Amino acid sequence: MSRISVRGFAVASATAVTAVGSVVGVASGSTAQNNDAEATASGATLLADIPAGQQAQVQTASLTQQADAQAIAADVSAKKDAEEAARKAAAETAIAKKKAAEKAAEAAAKEAKERAEAKEAASRSKDISDFPVATSYTIAQIQAMARQMVPAGQFQCFSNIVDHESDWNYKAVNPSSGAYGMFQALPGSKMSSVGADWRTNPATQIKWGLNYMNDRYGSPCDAWSFWQANHWY
Repeated sequence: MSRISVRGFAVASATAVTAVGSVVGVASGSTAQNNDAEATASGATLLADIPAGQQAQVQTASLTQQADAQAIAADVSAKKDAEEAARKAAAETAIAKKKAAEKAAEAAAKEAKERAEAKEAASRSKDISDFPVATSYTIAQIQAMARQMVPAGQFQCFSNIVDHESDWNYKAVNPSSGAYGMFQALPGSKMSSVGADWRTNPATQIKWGLNYMNDRYGSPCDAWSFWQANHWY
């Protein structure tokens, strides 16, 4: 190889080294300018004096340095991307947890409110003995009793269940199972826990039915939600 071609190769190698130095500087965050045209020319003169047998090594070293610099830059970029992805994932997780906590808090507050209302209403509602005993009752009379015993906010749900179970017939009997009364208690004798006159007194049945819904489901509206999903309660 002639001295001219060696010098040309040296200039190209020096240029590559300069470019590599710039890449390494950027990847490491340095803003210093380490190479200029004069340094490149000077480097080319020195490389031109390298024996021809070693020029391949110089070229290999230059390419290796370029590859290393590119790898460093790629690592820096990948690290930044990974950090950004981690921050985004953490933010999304935090938002999801916050929403779940808020939803759970709302549900708990609603349940607590309903239970408090039910207990308050139960404490100040009329008792069975407050209603005069009669030989028979109209649906309007039975519903009037229920309105005085069931919390106002729960009455519609309570009424929905009675509508579907017996249509407010306190003497209704299921011919297949023997379930009895407005709430189709099975067996009907369950209602004796409230009063011995469970067969003939709508007030006794209303009190039993309200207690059952509160104890088993938390409230008449919770019982109605279950009934809608299962068609029994």
